[in-house]
Amino acid sequence: MANFSFDIVSDYDLAKVTNAVEQSQRDIGNRYDFKGTSANLEFVDDKKSVKIVGDNQFHLDSIIEILRKKLAGAGVSQKILDISNEPITSNLKMTWNISFKKGLNQENAKKITKLIRDKLPKVKTQIQGEEIRVTSQKKDELQIAMQTIREADFDFPVEFTNFR
Repeated sequence: MANFSFDIVSDYDLAKVTNAVEQSQRDIGNRYDFKGTSANLEFVDDKKSVKIVGDNQFHLDSIIEILRKKLAGAGVSQKILDISNEPITSNLKMTWNISFKKGLNQENAKKITKLIRDKLPKVKTQIQGEEIRVTSQKKDELQIAMQTIREADFDFPVEFTNFR
């Protein structure tokens, strides 16, 4: 009997993220409440994070909200934004570095594999670096596994690839 499989990864489409950031930059430039302020959004670290600059916390919150809407419009999960860093205040400006989450670490991979093992004992999981290979004899079990993972609502983005 044939084995079916798919991979679970934590990744994002860089082209969609780039497009969302560029659209957000245009919106920031067009908004009346940002005229004459230091409000800005730009890529840093070779497009692995963004730097948000504003005069106050309201500006930072408004800019991150614009970015979230643009990401959602592009079909990119909000969970790629790592907002754990605190904004830094200096020279009457606030700067907030927000990195993008990419790749499954061992702890997150173990959470996923444990969830699948508990709910679907016939489905096999194998951690392979920053991804998880899920295999089963039946396609239906794999679809149930995917639905289970989607419903689990992890704090990191999860995508499915390499369907075989």
